[in-house]
Amino acid sequence: MDITLAILKIAMNGAKKTQIVYGANLNSTIANKYLERLEDKQLIEQKGNLFVTTDKGRVYKDLASELDVR
Repeated sequence: MDITLAILKIAMNGAKKTQIVYGANLNSTIANKYLERLEDKQLIEQKGNLFVTTDKGRVYKDLASELDVR
C-alpha cells in the first residue's frame, strides 16, 4: 500500500515513468506492474507520456492516508 500511495502522490499533477521510478524508489519492472494494476483499477491514467492520478485515485489516496496510522 505504501508504494501505491507513493505513486499516486507523485502522479497528482502528472509525472513521467522515470519520475515515478525514482520518486517511489522502484525499478522499472516493478513500476510497470504497479502502474498496470493502478490503471486497471482506474486510479491512474496515462496521458501521452505522463501518468496522472484520477479523481478516483485522489479519493483512494486521501482515504488510505487517513487510515495510515504510524
